Amino acid sequence: MNRSAWPISLALALCLSACGGSSEEQAPPRDTADTAGAAPRTGTPAATPGTAAAADAIPATMRGRWGLTSQDCDGRDDATGLMTVTAQQLEFYESVGVLDDIEEGGADRLKADFDFSGEGMSWSRDMTLTLADGGETLVRREFGDDAAPQPFRYSRCN
Repeated sequence: MNRSAWPISLALALCLSACGGSSEEQAPPRDTADTAGAAPRTGTPAATPGTAAAADAIPATMRGRWGLTSQDCDGRDDATGLMTVTAQQLEFYESVGVLDDIEEGGADRLKADFDFSGEGMSWSRDMTLTLADGGETLVRREFGDDAAPQPFRYSRCN
């Protein structure tokens, strides 16, 4: 390196290193003494490790295969009335609704927003799912623009 370029290179390196800072300087200070064990600000009780996942999921009592008719449960490829409920989504013949936001929840009733996609389209739907007949019937009601006017009654597939 040229002797006259060395002081300029050193000065440039010092300037650049002063701009970077360390990760400790960039991170805001954490005060864990005030927040440890504090309840969320939403007014709801803090979730325990076993319930955290359940609070953001479709209740286990509603999961499984449901048919509008008994033929929908036969496992045929053309079962257009079959709905499969998982922890995070509703799967239909040509569409899937992914759980977005739970407004109300319980073992027998869920009111939530779902983001749907299917046949090249996407849409959102507010919905309630309610168990009836001792858990053998699932009633699905839609709300909002273009919602079905009548509820759908599904029977649990064995």
